[in-house]
Amino acid sequence: MKQNVGGIALLVKDYDEAISYFINKLNFVLLEDTVRSPSKRWVRIAAPGDHQVSLLLAKAKDPEQQSFIGNQSGGRVFMFLYTDDFWRDYEAMKSKDVDFIGEPRDEDYGYVIVFRDLYGNKWDFIQRK
Repeated sequence: MKQNVGGIALLVKDYDEAISYFINKLNFVLLEDTVRSPSKRWVRIAAPGDHQVSLLLAKAKDPEQQSFIGNQSGGRVFMFLYTDDFWRDYEAMKSKDVDFIGEPRDEDYGYVIVFRDLYGNKWDFIQRK
């Protein structure tokens, strides 16, 4: 049996602001933006160079879902974004005012820094050694 994770839902306040953030700040690619109803769109984005796993931008539909925007993992790092050139991409992201926490670290597994996305979800940005 062959299985894989194809996507992860990410709660957002607004489709267009989330698309803009991921495309303009993180260089993601918009894979799909299909209107499903007057209040719902099917919006998939992916990191540049890897379209096998996508993020489904899911607009929160009620107060309960809205309460989880920016804290989908209880304050822990939620996503892991890998790169083939840490310093190139870190400097590009920094120039676009990505919200980094602390300074880059040289760990035994690679270079890493944590950043917050536009809603506050924490991500590890990593280049493996």
